[in-house]
Amino acid sequence: MADAGFKSTGAVNRPLHHDSALEHVAGTARYVDDMPEAPGLLHLAFGLAADGHAKLLSLDLEAVRAAPGVVIVLTAADIPGVNDVSPVKGDDKLFAEKEILYPGQPLFVVAATSVAAARRAARLGKAEVEPLPALVTIDQALAAESAIEDTQVMARGDAAAALAAAPHRLTGGLEMGGQEHFYLEGQAAFATPGEGGQLHVLSSTQHPSEVQHLIAKVLKLSHADVTVEVRRMGGAFGGKETQAAAYAVACALVAAKTGRPARIRADRDDDMAMTGKRHDFAVRYDVGFDDAGRIAGVRIELASRCGATADLSSAINDRAMFHADNCYWLPAVEIVSHRLKTHTVSNTAFRGFGGPQGMMAIERVMDAIAAARGLDPLAVRWANLYAPGRDITPYHMRVEDNVAPELIEELAERTDYDVRRAAVAAFNASHRVLKKGLALTPVKFGISFTTTHLNQAGALVLLHADGSIQLNHGGTEMGQGLMIKVAQIVADVFAVPVERVRVTSTRTDKVPNTSATAASSGADLNGMAAYNAAQQIRARLADFAADRFGGAPEAVRFTGDGVVANGEIVPFEALCRMAHIGRISLSSTGFYATPKIEYDRAAHRGRPFLYFAYGAALSEVVIDTLTGEHRVLAVDILHDVGHSLNPAIDLGQVEGGFIQGMGWLTTEELVYDDRGRLLTHAPSTYKIPTASDRPRRMDIRLWERGRNAEATIHRSKAVGEPPFMLAISVFSALTHAVAAAAPGKGLPSFDAPATPERILAAIEELKARDG
Repeated sequence: MADAGFKSTGAVNRPLHHDSALEHVAGTARYVDDMPEAPGLLHLAFGLAADGHAKLLSLDLEAVRAAPGVVIVLTAADIPGVNDVSPVKGDDKLFAEKEILYPGQPLFVVAATSVAAARRAARLGKAEVEPLPALVTIDQALAAESAIEDTQVMARGDAAAALAAAPHRLTGGLEMGGQEHFYLEGQAAFATPGEGGQLHVLSSTQHPSEVQHLIAKVLKLSHADVTVEVRRMGGAFGGKETQAAAYAVACALVAAKTGRPARIRADRDDDMAMTGKRHDFAVRYDVGFDDAGRIAGVRIELASRCGATADLSSAINDRAMFHADNCYWLPAVEIVSHRLKTHTVSNTAFRGFGGPQGMMAIERVMDAIAAARGLDPLAVRWANLYAPGRDITPYHMRVEDNVAPELIEELAERTDYDVRRAAVAAFNASHRVLKKGLALTPVKFGISFTTTHLNQAGALVLLHADGSIQLNHGGTEMGQGLMIKVAQIVADVFAVPVERVRVTSTRTDKVPNTSATAASSGADLNGMAAYNAAQQIRARLADFAADRFGGAPEAVRFTGDGVVANGEIVPFEALCRMAHIGRISLSSTGFYATPKIEYDRAAHRGRPFLYFAYGAALSEVVIDTLTGEHRVLAVDILHDVGHSLNPAIDLGQVEGGFIQGMGWLTTEELVYDDRGRLLTHAPSTYKIPTASDRPRRMDIRLWERGRNAEATIHRSKAVGEPPFMLAISVFSALTHAVAAAAPGKGLPSFDAPATPERILAAIEELKARDG
């Protein structure tokens, strides 16, 4: 396939360091809370609901207002516009009014002269409430038929008939917990009032335009009166796609009311209590298959805890359905999705956006079939892979770019899978307490927003007369290396060193109406928009050079030595100066809308993704059957990023995604009480992976033959979310290790995260089985 005009001149496909790497190391990279304190700065803290579901009868804030340093206290009654900070459904209030939906819901905000004064005062509010019954768990919500929307069904073929006719049939299920984002930089915002009621807001958000629009909605302003700026975030992982809005809106409200700048930096405990997590899921499956483990029909039922309001749960649960096939052809399939409303904080976007939960379901099915038939789990996976003539997804999209078989085969050969599997079996036969497990699992992850209109991006490129370049686009930098990638793309267009490109803050007054930096599409969308902007300027320079030096514009070449026109080599900066004097425009906007995608959500049919990203991981683990402790011993990863824009950045994303996924499935456990209060709301009670949890041997490689079949920017592929699901190999390996503790008893009943308690319980359940 042709490369659609992308011809690299040297800046792309190179392993350059992150554009802020030196500042990160030196501690000079500025985040919201690093900005110098302006005169009159007010510090904010939210007053939070202590209990769960309840009627809010009254709110006594006299002690809050009288506390030292307090300047103003605001509630829902002080909002000039609409009390709503939701992304879609209009059901997320900035401050509770008549009903408290969950523990930790904001009731008011206090602004004081210091952080300490604001936080102390916020604890003095007294809410009179009438407690109401609280639905906290998935089972409780299912029993009460409490949902944020109707149950959704995605199907192809007659699953019931295929199940009835299959030679073998198996039912089962698993549960998987949620996950706290635990970004290094907590939720933060800084609002500064301007002339004529205008506001400038620094926000740690993945979605500056949405924050802008919500500020305008709450304060009854026009979008043009509000500018939201993001230079960088200290991590986000989806947790700042929608839920950064409340913090920014509160700051803007205080700034508008007082005429003074206002800033908030959430306390970690408050942050964890106030913000949503990855959706926890319960899965049930009914699968029919033949002697070789090949699936004939399957029914998968997904139920997720969405929380008190809709947030992005509809789209997240849709994506779980989209990925319940992973890399496998399901001849007859029915996927049922329950989206449950509970009196807990509303869950939200998290890396993978529902995809990991759907993928966990089908990977458990593969392991269950293998155990039932006494087969190698990789052989069962291989037998069910998509292939020519077996390539239509449950949502009726054809899989046209399937490289999963090649990746799996290459990884299995390179890692001596068969030899290592035999070695694990030998180890388990000779060890009574320690048991090992080994698993190779693949990943197929769809790239594009499944809400079609979000697949667009804009950019602004400014070429100065000295040959330096300023770049602005709608994407946000949360540590993932988006800015350096897009800078490389622009530098490549002009054949100049990437150091000439200055990436500026993402601002709503430079590129308006942008989509969130999410869905792994940041480089795809913004890179192409920036490329289109730069190409327009390059075309003007080529026309000018041809007119000045002779020859045809298409014959003008941009090289590392300068611009070549009719035999003349002109330094790039000299040509820029000439063009400026010649009154040639040296700025341009660029725009990109993802082609080929369309989706009928009511029918759950269409092409929601432009392409798929693929990967495979082999993980080896060991468990202690007496304590339930485990360790990941070795990991081998082969991941497809297409033609990598920046291999160094991409390798870092693969490693980070895998480790974060490993944390979700092994150590990160969220615990709520029977009123919906989060009990694991601090590092002392919530265990994220540390350096010591990283496998001692971790071999990560980008697939050398990777090229995107679609005309993405330089034939690259997205890398933000897909590697997260490679960690499913760890959970699968742990499942096999637990099974080895009671040979011949089948697959254990085993849920995630695989804490020591769950490992021990699974072993005991397995040993107690008959047979």
